Amino acid sequence: MEHWMTWLVWAGILVVLEVFSGTFYLLMVALGFATGALAAWLGASETVQVVLAAVVGVAATYALRKSKYGKLAKGDAARDPNVNLDIGQILNIGEWKNPQGEQYVARVMYRGAMWDVQLERHAEPRPGLFTIREIQGSRLIVSNSAMHTK
Repeated sequence: MEHWMTWLVWAGILVVLEVFSGTFYLLMVALGFATGALAAWLGASETVQVVLAAVVGVAATYALRKSKYGKLAKGDAARDPNVNLDIGQILNIGEWKNPQGEQYVARVMYRGAMWDVQLERHAEPRPGLFTIREIQGSRLIVSNSAMHTK
């Protein structure tokens, strides 16, 4: 088997492994291997092939790391609607309680169970529709809904 074919086989293996890993980093290394295959096809020496493959693989990995796709999400999962589908749902709350001047709380039926609800800061404690903004354990943190009709 010629050198360029070997490089492409390894690049293909990395692409398959990337499908199972779910990251783009193996694709960047596979891009380096494809560069090594191109260098081999053009007749470059083995040293030049390896150096080009390494430089392109490292540069592509570095570029990916600096892009928005290479950064870890630092958001709070309790407030992220992509993590918890309850975020953004609407609740109808009939009565708020303010025990001993603390935070306003209520109990509501939601998804077939009773939930503790806490009013978000700066929200108005009046009966009506509220939007779930965050979930802390078994407590729903809500704010006034834009669809507030009462």
